[in-house]
Amino acid sequence: MDFIEAARLVVGPGQVLTGSDMARFSRDMTGKYTSAPLCVLRPGSTEEVAALLSLATRHMQPIVPVSGNTGVSGGTFCDGAAMLSLERMNRVLEVKPAARVAIVEAGVILDTLRGAAEDHGLTFPVVFGARGSAMIGGILSTNAGGSNVLRYGNTRAQVLGIEAVLADGRVLNLMTELHKDNSGYDLRDLMIGAEGTLGIITRAVVKLAPRPRAFATAMIAPTSLAAGLTLLNRLQEATGGMVEACEYMPGTYMAKARARGLPAAFDADHAVNLLVELGGAEGIGEGLEEVLGLALEEGLIADAVIAQNEAQRTAMWERREAAAEIMLAPKAKATNDIALPVGAVPVFFDRMAQILPTLDPEAHDISVAHLGDGNIHYVVYTGRDDADHLAMIVEAVDRVVADLGGSFSAEHGIGLSKRASMARHKDPIALEVMRAIKATLDPLGIMNPGKVLPD
Repeated sequence: MDFIEAARLVVGPGQVLTGSDMARFSRDMTGKYTSAPLCVLRPGSTEEVAALLSLATRHMQPIVPVSGNTGVSGGTFCDGAAMLSLERMNRVLEVKPAARVAIVEAGVILDTLRGAAEDHGLTFPVVFGARGSAMIGGILSTNAGGSNVLRYGNTRAQVLGIEAVLADGRVLNLMTELHKDNSGYDLRDLMIGAEGTLGIITRAVVKLAPRPRAFATAMIAPTSLAAGLTLLNRLQEATGGMVEACEYMPGTYMAKARARGLPAAFDADHAVNLLVELGGAEGIGEGLEEVLGLALEEGLIADAVIAQNEAQRTAMWERREAAAEIMLAPKAKATNDIALPVGAVPVFFDRMAQILPTLDPEAHDISVAHLGDGNIHYVVYTGRDDADHLAMIVEAVDRVVADLGGSFSAEHGIGLSKRASMARHKDPIALEVMRAIKATLDPLGIMNPGKVLPD
């Protein structure tokens, strides 16, 4: 009996997709990575995931897990592998308002979890543009970020416990609700961010936070990025750390947003544009108005518009959340998802403005950034469309980032696209330890092969 026939006995004939039924799984969100899976497996329980991985071990069959398939780093590329989709494991099993936790399966869509939390006056504070399709399993597996990291931290900070199935089918049960547990190595955090290379997360205990009673949202035009950071610090001080998001959009991004039909933020164009949101009790907007008024008098900002209703707030966020469509247009481009010490963000842009013309006179860049946590999505449209040239641009960006004490990967995962950067800039001892862990937990190398670790 071959692998596909045996898998059908585990999950049922209708839950093993082949041929044209796999079309929606054969490409990622960007369209850059297209592949031909052997089949797509759709288990409905942890027990079925365990049985499928045990079967894969016996057949030495590579397995590539997939959730919402909203990644941009090639993490679900899978020529010849069996994709394992968790979309049927999509239940919010329980919300515990008093403990402020939720127990969820890995196939739960982010917006579904957020809606379930909001029914209890709470929130799951992970937010990004793909929240209507991204699933919890993929979010944990890439340790996703988003716009609220400034206040709440990355996904890893929102998780108390997980359940994961190892390569040989054993189930690792770490489904704790404890906030403190110093009983040995933190295997939970080992699985979070591993991109399915060590096992498959099937359930999680996630933390919920009080949903702010009111939001104060504004578009602000600081006179410089440095002035924007000063403004952010003042807002944090004035509100006791209530800043939910501080998103940077340069003038080049705003121009492309207008070209796509999105309304202008201001009457005049500005080089630096920030979307700032505060969340807290009723009246939170008074603190925002006070800080902005003083900043305007001091010349820190050139203009500001405060949302007066939910429709205006939504319009401000739509401009920022269109970033994927705006920046990943089908052009020759080198994409970078980098993290820097917050104070080094202006320095990075200054250096790239000097370096980029020497690398490619026809190149121009576009970016958006989670300014409050130093995460920049930096895209370079190049004059040449060949792999070596694009790789050279990425390597140059990596060098500047490393020199400033940053990281070549902030929130999108490594996948395929950043393995070369891993080889260049990850500490060699750290890579040795990672390979040792991989060899221990996945000795046959069947879990999402070829991802994360460089050759």
